[in-house]
Amino acid sequence: MKYGALLGWGIVIYAIMSLVWSGLVIYDMTDPFPSLAVRLCVLIFVAVIAGRSLRFYSWQDVLPYSVAWAATMALLDIVYTVPFSGWSIYADWRLWVGYALVAIIPLLAPLMRRIPRDHDV
Repeated sequence: MKYGALLGWGIVIYAIMSLVWSGLVIYDMTDPFPSLAVRLCVLIFVAVIAGRSLRFYSWQDVLPYSVAWAATMALLDIVYTVPFSGWSIYADWRLWVGYALVAIIPLLAPLMRRIPRDHDV
């Protein structure tokens, strides 16, 4: 188990998504569809990088990490977002979709890796 990756990537994904949202708010780009499209693209990009960084060849090996990343993000939302926005943030379906994407997208990373043949090693 790679403990640094287990906790680290959840924090990194959360931090990047917070920075993206802050940037969108600062530049008044919070219209529902464009904002959602930007955040979705960034989330997919970072989640794929996180999944690939593990260098696993099976989605089953990635699963504990991706679920831990989603759980870390949920915990960070409790710590940083709930005090300002309240528990009502969990009524927004987009938040749950974000957690699900963080848990699911990295599972696709092994499909993007080339499996070495015996003579490649």
